[in-house]
Amino acid sequence: MECDILDGLDQVGPYCLFHSYSGSLDEKTLSAACEQGFNSQEFAHVCTWLSSKLQHCDTKDQKSEIPDDPEKAKHELSKLLKELFCPYKGLDGELKTKKEHLKILLFLVSELQAMQIITSKTVKDTKIEKKISPLQDLQAICKVLKLPEPDQQQTTDLFSSIENEVKVLLKKVPEKHTGKPVLKESLNSEQWRQLEKINGVLLADYECRRRMLIKRLDVTVQSFSWSDRAKAKTDTMARAYQPKRHSLTLKSSISLAHLLAAREDICHMVKTSSESCRERTACAVNKVLMGRVPDRGGRPSEIEAPPPEMPPWQKRQDRGGGGGGYRGGGYGGGGGYGGGGHRGGYGGGGHRSGGHGSSGQGGWGRDGGGGRNQGGRGFKGGYYQR
Repeated sequence: MECDILDGLDQVGPYCLFHSYSGSLDEKTLSAACEQGFNSQEFAHVCTWLSSKLQHCDTKDQKSEIPDDPEKAKHELSKLLKELFCPYKGLDGELKTKKEHLKILLFLVSELQAMQIITSKTVKDTKIEKKISPLQDLQAICKVLKLPEPDQQQTTDLFSSIENEVKVLLKKVPEKHTGKPVLKESLNSEQWRQLEKINGVLLADYECRRRMLIKRLDVTVQSFSWSDRAKAKTDTMARAYQPKRHSLTLKSSISLAHLLAAREDICHMVKTSSESCRERTACAVNKVLMGRVPDRGGRPSEIEAPPPEMPPWQKRQDRGGGGGGYRGGGYGGGGGYGGGGHRGGYGGGGHRSGGHGSSGQGGWGRDGGGGRNQGGRGFKGGYYQR
């Protein structure tokens, strides 16, 4: 539970910057603070910080803040938990055990996380893009050209002074230094609107790519801190990495002004392996050559075909055969060779022909002889045939 609370505190905000605690809030410190409860200054500071953050996130519904006095803090905390509809049972009592204090912190952290998500979505839905006014653009131009800041009433004479200042600066620039512009034709309002849409689509695509690359960077740097040696230098790594990490923004700053300022040299495709590109990306790692690695195969052309499958077994087909059972069965159409019956036959259809192995009337002929158990080849005359 301590790890979940520490992870939640890292996500909701920089806790250590809020109060005067100068140490590192680790698992042991948090466990010791929860053991003492409100008698621990650290535990009281965490509860106060979380309650104040909850109050600032939701300005419509003001939550109770927790004072520094331990007795008053217990009372205000119980009141705050009731306002937040805390689902944990038994937290409205004395709050003496370490487990109860950990549950309090876990609930407050999770509540703050949920409130921050809801607040950010609300702000995002109701956010109105702040459009830069033309006056702000003129102020930026005057700041670059070192001209006096313009006033709304002096914009008429301002453009002439800007033009004169630009001409003076261009005379100081060497010939062919700026180059020719890429966009040489003037565009109408409809074409500018189409360019705005294209730029918006590209910005959304670039933001998605930058978000993915920054996330991969965070995960890579985080994996470096998993070793035992790096765990002792977590603060050093954070101080070196965080300033550079915060300078990376998700959104691109490219606008249509960059299109107007683009020159013909932007159309020249430079290879990533050229000296101008490798000047800043080359490092000592690129000079390290990997040795010969074993061939692990995996090419589809080298995979052997599977052995042929066994032929499927088929059921044996019946060769004719008629009404067997009581009246015989077998090869013939009307009787059975082995089953025998009172009126069957090998040849198929005698008047009184019997089966081969049964008693009764019949024999080998078409019209019957006697059965074998009748003392001869036929009851009526052996191989008699009509």
